[in-house]
Amino acid sequence: MIEHSHLKIMAALQQNGTLTEAANTLCLSQSALSHQIRSLEKKLNVGLWERDGRYLRLTHAGQLLLQVAEQVLPVLAQAEQNLKAYGEGRQGILRIGVECYPCYEWLTGVTGEFMRQMPEVDIDIVSKFQFSGLEGLLNHHIDILVTPDFIKQEGSYYEVLADYELVLVVAADHPLAEGQQISPEQLAAQTLLTFPVPLERLDIYSYFLTPVHLKPAGHKVVESLELMLQMTELQRGVCVLPRWLAEARCNGAPLTTLVLGEKGLQRKLYIAMRESDREIAYIRRFIEVGRERADHSFPVLTPSP
Repeated sequence: MIEHSHLKIMAALQQNGTLTEAANTLCLSQSALSHQIRSLEKKLNVGLWERDGRYLRLTHAGQLLLQVAEQVLPVLAQAEQNLKAYGEGRQGILRIGVECYPCYEWLTGVTGEFMRQMPEVDIDIVSKFQFSGLEGLLNHHIDILVTPDFIKQEGSYYEVLADYELVLVVAADHPLAEGQQISPEQLAAQTLLTFPVPLERLDIYSYFLTPVHLKPAGHKVVESLELMLQMTELQRGVCVLPRWLAEARCNGAPLTTLVLGEKGLQRKLYIAMRESDREIAYIRRFIEVGRERADHSFPVLTPSP
C-alpha cells in the first residue's frame, strides 16, 4: 500500500536529486532513507530509481509514482490546512459563488472589509460556473453562494442578507421617463437589456412579464454593467437593476428610474451554504460583514430567519 511518506520521498528525491540532500529535507539519515526506498520497491515489486553516479534517476515506474505524488501531496496539504482552520474557527480560503450580476460593487466592499478583519483567510470569487451555483455549493466547488434565488435542496441552508427593490432604468429623455411607474404592457413594447442569465431566472420575466403572458419586443444580453447603462442612455433599450445600484449610477447621469407596477418589485438577496457549515466562524463573520455593508447600500435590511 502506497503511503503518504512514500509520496513525500518521491517528491524530495525529485526536488533534490541526491540521496543525501533528500534525506536532509526529510529530516532522515541517509541510511534510513535508503532503507525506506528499498522497502517501497520491495513492496511494489518494481524498481523506482536507478543510480547515475551520485545522482538518482527515475525509472518509468518511478515517474508514474512521482506524477501521483505531485497530484496528491498538494491536495493533502490543503486538506490539512483546511482541517486545522476548521478547528481554529477560520479557513485558509473562502470560495464565494456569485449569481447576482449587479452585486459585484457591493461584494467588493464586503470582501475588502472581511479580509481586513480576517487576514488569514483568502477569498476566491467564482461567477462563471461550469455547473449551477447550488450544485457547485453542494459538491464543494464553492463554500457560499450569493444569489437572489431560493432553491431549497437537501443539505443546503439559506439566510437573507437584504431586501431590495428592482426598478426600471431608462434614458432621461425616453418617453417613458415622463411617468413614475411602468406597467407590463408598456415594458413589453421595449427592448430589454439583461445580464446573461437564463430567462427562467430573470425576475423581470418571472414576476412581472410572464404572469401576464407578455414578453419584451426585443431582448439583448449584455455582460457589462457599464455597457448596459451606456446603451440605455442612448435609448438602445431599457434595463432592470436594484434600486440602490440604479440610483447610485443615475446620480449625475442622463438616466432615471421607474417603479415596476403599482407596488414595485420587491426581492431578497440570499447567502446559501451547506447545512453542515452554517455555524463555521469565518462564514458567520462574512454574513455579518455582508449585512453591515448591505445596511449602507440597500434600502431595507431583513433579519435572518
